[in-house]
Amino acid sequence: MKKTDVLIIGGSAAGLVAALTGKSSWPEKHFTLIKKQEQVMIPCGIPYIFGTLESSDQNLLPVDKMMAANGIESLVGEVIEIDKSNKKVVLKSGEEIGYDKLVIGTGSLPSRPKWLKGADKQGVFVIPKDKIYLDEMRKSLEGMKKIVVIGAGFIGVEFSDELKKLGMEVTLVEKMPEILNQAFDPELSVKIQKILTDRGVNVITGNGIAEVTGDNSVKGVKLENGEVIETDAVILSMGYLPNTTLAERAGIFLDENKFITVDEYMRTREADIFAVGDCAQKRDFITRKRVPTMLASTACAEARIAGMNLFQLNVVKTFSGTIAIYSTAIGEHGFGTAGITETKAKEEGFVTVTGLFEGIDRHPGILPGAHAQIVKLVAAKHSGIIIGGAVIGGSSAGELTNTIGLAIENRMSINSLITSQVGTHPCLTASPAAYPLIKAAEMIEKKMRESMK
Repeated sequence: MKKTDVLIIGGSAAGLVAALTGKSSWPEKHFTLIKKQEQVMIPCGIPYIFGTLESSDQNLLPVDKMMAANGIESLVGEVIEIDKSNKKVVLKSGEEIGYDKLVIGTGSLPSRPKWLKGADKQGVFVIPKDKIYLDEMRKSLEGMKKIVVIGAGFIGVEFSDELKKLGMEVTLVEKMPEILNQAFDPELSVKIQKILTDRGVNVITGNGIAEVTGDNSVKGVKLENGEVIETDAVILSMGYLPNTTLAERAGIFLDENKFITVDEYMRTREADIFAVGDCAQKRDFITRKRVPTMLASTACAEARIAGMNLFQLNVVKTFSGTIAIYSTAIGEHGFGTAGITETKAKEEGFVTVTGLFEGIDRHPGILPGAHAQIVKLVAAKHSGIIIGGAVIGGSSAGELTNTIGLAIENRMSINSLITSQVGTHPCLTASPAAYPLIKAAEMIEKKMRESMK
């Protein structure tokens, strides 16, 4: 039987980073990564292979190249059994590999709800991280004129915009009152929705799907209000489920939502077994509640933590919860969010103060590439600690969102943010005199000061 010091199951973002960080932290150890498919997709780039990119070949993670460059063994195979008692795994080929430490990064699978009548008809697609499936899906969509996308989270929004670029008539259906409802407060969601509709996507909100109509193939979708929309295909973007069947069969403890239970070092309840990424349990950084957040950025943070703690625990290097930092783009517009929304904060019982400032990301605003920029911050009223924020702007929105995420993770107060020094340049940022992030903080500080009078 073949043996390795560290065995990583899964070749996407979580597995890749766990291997790289682990090898960097423990260079004397032998690392082996097993991936189910020869070619691994870049998860966040999947929507763009249907419009912006010419093919899925332009959206591949160079896993083998990165592993070889760092002295990590990379294998293609499917693990069908984890034998935790004997510290080995069994592959579908019959091969067995022994390990000292095991990292499970099996990811997630797209949801195809059993309650949805007609979900198994020809022409109903989900969005897996599977190159073969996606290539076949793309080929099937060629020549189609009408597409309905169900679910207006980030992936649903991105898919809708990409398919519209191909000249298709696209309808995006969302059960909640606004698109991106979990990530943005309503006053920002409606602005994003208008940008999407201005680009030609038909958006229906507050009305979910009830049934996929047709005989063997899709003919339309029936909504909860009885409306029927004719379509050539349906794309279900209704969330993802943790891919934990392998762990469950091995007797590794799962929570009630089938996520692998882990601690802040990313250890499972089994000795020498870690779990990272979409398959691993998450807690919200602010509320401390378990949440189903599935993000490559979160997965990579968890993977770094696991890699550094494989053979010796470091109390400084722990994962204290997901801040849920999201960002996306529609054309020239960028959007981002970090932490919790004002709406969610109120639901959880936080007393908050918010600040929203609208500015521009260049100075003077007449410079090429200038774009309107909106920043909203959410702070806990009594402490002034920043617990959430959102950005709508141009291409700089993503990095500004990351800055808000850092402020949240380091429990910065509004006063600390106001007194922070920011580097600016006319061609790169907003004016230092009207920096939207700082101005939004100033608005909160003013409200807090006035409430104390």
